[in-house]
Amino acid sequence: MISVPLWLTAEHPCSYLDDRLSQSAVVHPDFTLDDVIYSQLIAQGFRRSGDQVYKPHCKGCQACVPTRVPVKSFKPDRKQRRCLRRNANTEVVVKPPEFNERHFDLYRQYQLARHDKNSANDISREDYLHFLSSNWSDTWFVEFLIEGQLAAVAVVDALENALSAVYTFFDPAFDAFSPGVFAVLWQIDAAQKLGLDYVYLGFWIKDCRKMRYKIQYQPLEGLIDQQWQPIS
Repeated sequence: MISVPLWLTAEHPCSYLDDRLSQSAVVHPDFTLDDVIYSQLIAQGFRRSGDQVYKPHCKGCQACVPTRVPVKSFKPDRKQRRCLRRNANTEVVVKPPEFNERHFDLYRQYQLARHDKNSANDISREDYLHFLSSNWSDTWFVEFLIEGQLAAVAVVDALENALSAVYTFFDPAFDAFSPGVFAVLWQIDAAQKLGLDYVYLGFWIKDCRKMRYKIQYQPLEGLIDQQWQPIS
């Protein structure tokens, strides 16, 4: 593993847990990143947001647990099998990481519905691209089409031995199809077919409702005390 320069952000209110402060160790922006280096960093608990690669480094708190699914061992549970059946006719199209107006409109719609945004005008193209795109990663924008309509988009990074689920956004009108669940199941299946080892799901936070869902994908591994170990 090569030496990677890091810098610490200032403390700021945590986005996930009330009354806590958050701080991150961030790869210095002058350091040249690529898929090979990022594959090593994500295995050490790092994550990307846009071009920025970071890892939680909060004083007295280890609530954010990096997670991954060992895809060769994954077996869908009953609810996940039902989700797969509901989406038997869902069309999946892998697109390059280019700005797409339909994707952007869906992203704004999702943010308004799920994340308490007051207006679509509060979400700029620059913010959207800064969050999801990257100049150095091998990224896919995966479309999920139900009866010809764009139901969801999953942003996925392809790594040396894994896929990384960056973000998924969807049309709430298709809630009955559980598009968020189906997007994860599709990524696990894609990783299996490609002969990869893992799908990285980001941080599991036990006490945060929005971040607890990852526990349903079993077996799930978490990076705890610098060791990957089962979370059940």
